[in-house]
Amino acid sequence: MLTTPEIDSRIRESFARQGLMDTLGARLVRVAPGEVDIHLPVAAHVSQQHGFVHAGAVAAIADSAAGYAALSLMPAGAGVLTTEFKINLLSPASGDLIIARGRVVKAGRTLTLAMTEVFAVSAGAEKLCALLTATLMRIEGRDGVAN
Repeated sequence: MLTTPEIDSRIRESFARQGLMDTLGARLVRVAPGEVDIHLPVAAHVSQQHGFVHAGAVAAIADSAAGYAALSLMPAGAGVLTTEFKINLLSPASGDLIIARGRVVKAGRTLTLAMTEVFAVSAGAEKLCALLTATLMRIEGRDGVAN
């Protein structure tokens, strides 16, 4: 099994290869075994017509947070691929920052169940705005996430 510094390095290197996260302006903020936090600054390029952060951007960072949380528990040389996810949009995502906190619920040999809570931060106060559950499949020979 990988050590915590190796996990952190592996996750950060993989995240840096995700073009969508770069396009959105998302940042990987915290990595721990089975847990990942991704931050998305609220900006016009991720908004929808009413000024809220687009649900597609919320779903993308939530999926990536779940995927990287799962990857953090995989051995070197293995990757994960999202096979399905469900997202509940609980309130509009607005404010200063969107935080996706992914964590593994149950890690299996082939399938891992993870969830992500997404918070909208305004004036330092967090409000739960979405909840994602995901099933991720272990894939061999692909060191990284393929969401």
